[in-house]
Amino acid sequence: MLIVVLGAGEIGSYVASRLTSEGHDVVVVDHDRHELQHVDRSLDVMTVLGHAGSPAVLAEAQVQRADVLAALTDHDEVNLVACLLARQAGVARTLARLQSSELRGPAGEAVRDAMGVDTVLDPEAETADEVFHLLRFRGASDVAELAEGRLLLLGARLVAGSPLVGRPVTEIVGPGAPSDLVLGTYTRSGHTSIVHGSTVLEENDLVRAVCREESRQELMELLGVVAKRPRRVMLLGGGRVAELLAARLTGAGTEVTIVDRDIDRCRHLSEVLPGVLVLHGDVTHVDVLVEEEVGSYDSVVALTSEDDANILSCLFARTEGAEETIGLVHRLSLLGLMDEVGVDAVLSPRTASANAVLRHIRSGVRNVVTFLEGEAEVIELEVAPGSDVADRRLENVRLPRSMLVAAMIRGDTVEMAHGPTALSPGDRVIAFTLPRAVSEIRRAFG
Repeated sequence: MLIVVLGAGEIGSYVASRLTSEGHDVVVVDHDRHELQHVDRSLDVMTVLGHAGSPAVLAEAQVQRADVLAALTDHDEVNLVACLLARQAGVARTLARLQSSELRGPAGEAVRDAMGVDTVLDPEAETADEVFHLLRFRGASDVAELAEGRLLLLGARLVAGSPLVGRPVTEIVGPGAPSDLVLGTYTRSGHTSIVHGSTVLEENDLVRAVCREESRQELMELLGVVAKRPRRVMLLGGGRVAELLAARLTGAGTEVTIVDRDIDRCRHLSEVLPGVLVLHGDVTHVDVLVEEEVGSYDSVVALTSEDDANILSCLFARTEGAEETIGLVHRLSLLGLMDEVGVDAVLSPRTASANAVLRHIRSGVRNVVTFLEGEAEVIELEVAPGSDVADRRLENVRLPRSMLVAAMIRGDTVEMAHGPTALSPGDRVIAFTLPRAVSEIRRAFG
């Protein structure tokens, strides 16, 4: 499949890397020579220098041969024009990143239709949603709801004394043990593997697991995660993610403070968020944080566009006594540093975009969840009539070792999957997998 990605920045480059890891042909377009050179050096893709809304540039990017166009630049107008040009060139599917609430909403439907936009991507809204969930589960690095909220995905790094450390998994969740949760993957020293019965987990492993909603407390205890709604949250940086997150937090009864250095942005936030305390100041200036008693907050979330500012402000908040810190990261090379300085959870808008793009280019895949750390992903597939897995028990199906079926959904019923689980056409499954196995999995289920 040929996919044209517009934008070589933080989001576009990450999406391109996920697509190439699956063997797709990818063309990346950007007007910034420096960004494009970075992509060219690090990924096996074709690059085109130029304006993403130019017919000549898109022609050079072979848009007329493309199966999918993903318009991921920072400019709504460019993304819309590019989708129109792609549709005129015969591209079957288009995805556009749109930051304007008016263009994303009902008022913009006619514009989207006229410009040939099939799917709208909103990484900032997805990021705000991800932070909101992380704030509810202290100690978790990843949180996602699956199967319309009937399944919970949690990721957490194991600490010394965890009941999961030092024992084969079969002793923990094997026969006779609780069956409403499945341990899916673990990341150790940068390498991600599927959990098998003989796996022995170690301290500092990053483990991801799925459970039925009724068993969330049990899974949280195993992973060392605590459910706690924060009373007071400080948001450092007043961009769109902060604005969306603040509105949701105040709606849930949380007291919110936002600090931003742009006075005009502060005025805007004060107008649209009447229940939020908005302070004008630089989050890297210690005096600002000390005056507001940053250490007295339950959670401090650093959401600026500058990684250095996010790291330093989280570090200072932690030293002042803040119970939890969450930081936005734009350069993946800094993930290890943020962990070392004690940032409790790290996230990026790039994963939300990758999830949406992968979901729309994979036929038969209903949902995709990728993670900032480790190459594992969680996918939701439907069992097709006549497929290799239809009307068979999982224990009798030969699936890749880099895949683990975690749950089966049949109508209103959700069951955790085990060897004797029998799959029928129309069933949906939730599975952990590594990118290299996706094509084989789709063939087995399709």
